[in-house]
Parts: sequence; structure tokens; C-alpha cells
Amino acid sequence: MKHLPRYGKRPILHYGFTLIEVLVALGIVAIALTAGLKATASLGRNAVRQSDVLLAQLCAENELIKLRLAQQMPGVGDSSSDCAQAGEILQVQTSVRPTPNPNFLRVDAKVFKNKEAQFQITTVMGRN
Repeated sequence: MKHLPRYGKRPILHYGFTLIEVLVALGIVAIALTAGLKATASLGRNAVRQSDVLLAQLCAENELIKLRLAQQMPGVGDSSSDCAQAGEILQVQTSVRPTPNPNFLRVDAKVFKNKEAQFQITTVMGRN
């Protein structure tokens, strides 16, 4: 942008940005940083959730393996136990139900952390 001099001096050239341009650029950067922050927080939550599900899966599978190694069919009914994994205590609820075939039982294992369901697995156990 050129301004004409008052007293016959050379034209003065003004370089730079206007206040409006700077504010618009600042707004765009703020929106981009906010989106990046939300994405980072989401990745962090997903990592914690993934580790919780992995620990819950280990607890559920350990409970089912314990039933299989008992060398006898488990009794029909519900049971609950605690499972310590990676310094955390998870609650495992095991539910044994009959099936139409008396040689098989349905076994459900649900894992909770702070009364919030983390993982569930279902299998069928038969006589050995």
C-alpha cells in the first residue's frame, strides 16, 4: 500500500499485516490446536481403555481355565471372585447355566472394574 508524501518526499511503503489479518490467523491456529488437543486426549483415553480390556480379558480367561482344570463339571449357579492384574483388582462374575444337552454347560464370565463392565466372554464346557 503506498501513501503519497505531504511535502514532496519519496512514497513510504508499509509492509506487514493488519490487525484483522493477525486475528484471523490467530483464530485459525487456535482452532487447529484445539482439534489437536482433543485428538491427543482421545488417544490417551483409548490407550487406557485398551489396557483395561486386556487385563479384564486375562482375568476372564483365567477364570474359565480354572474351571476347565478342575477335572469336573462346575455346579450350575453364579459365583464371584477378585482378580489382581497389574496392580489393579477386578471383579469376575461367573455364571454357569445348563444347556438342552446335559453333557454341556454354558459358562459366562463378566469382568468389572469399579462396578463398570469391562469384558464378557461365553463358552460351552463339556464332560471330559
